[in-house]
Amino acid sequence: MQNLFTSVKYLIAGRSRWCHVISQAAAISYDSLLISLVIAFVSAAVIAIQVSKQFLMSGAEAYVGGSIAVVMIREIAPGFVALAIGARAGTAISAEIANMQVTSQVDAIKTLKIDPVGYYFSPRLLAAAITVPMVVLLAELVGIMGGLLVSNATIHLHPARYINSVWLWLSTKDIYISLLKGMVFGILIALVCATQGYETKGGAKDVGESTTKAAVLSTVYMLIADFLINLVFYL
Repeated sequence: MQNLFTSVKYLIAGRSRWCHVISQAAAISYDSLLISLVIAFVSAAVIAIQVSKQFLMSGAEAYVGGSIAVVMIREIAPGFVALAIGARAGTAISAEIANMQVTSQVDAIKTLKIDPVGYYFSPRLLAAAITVPMVVLLAELVGIMGGLLVSNATIHLHPARYINSVWLWLSTKDIYISLLKGMVFGILIALVCATQGYETKGGAKDVGESTTKAAVLSTVYMLIADFLINLVFYL
């Protein structure tokens, strides 16, 4: 938490350069965009395969689109996007900062009277908080379209009935909460992975251990945050 407060103060003071934020945004979200969208599409396709025939047998095929949309927006898209970004970008953040730590680059920053926590953490936290929700929103759209294609191919559900079901079931509250989840997950991934890298001591072996620990901890914290957000808004 201390690192988070330090980074926020660094941002409020206007000491973080936007060029650093933009470069981190590209590294965190843009580079993870393709894998995130592929995961969202495949997840929605699998859900559609599982539920379409069951809904058809019970005469409820008109609800396929709504059920897929709700599941994608409330859980699948935010969770899977965060896992993909954590596995790809989070580990890279941890490894990069850990390597700077063991090669004394962090100590060199301190000699210039620059706060290393603010300098290294704040651009990554801000970039993740802004861009991860954007990736989540795109993943939701791709997932819903993936469900449409699969349901049309498997049970020949007309796209108009699918989309109508999506509009009936979907609420703006679900979208807002999914974006909130994306922002919280992004901040957690950047904060946890950067902290693990910053606390690394030793050599190359310790860099690897910090990276592994960062991946595990960011996933655990993300799941806990997901549970708490659902508890607050859906209980």
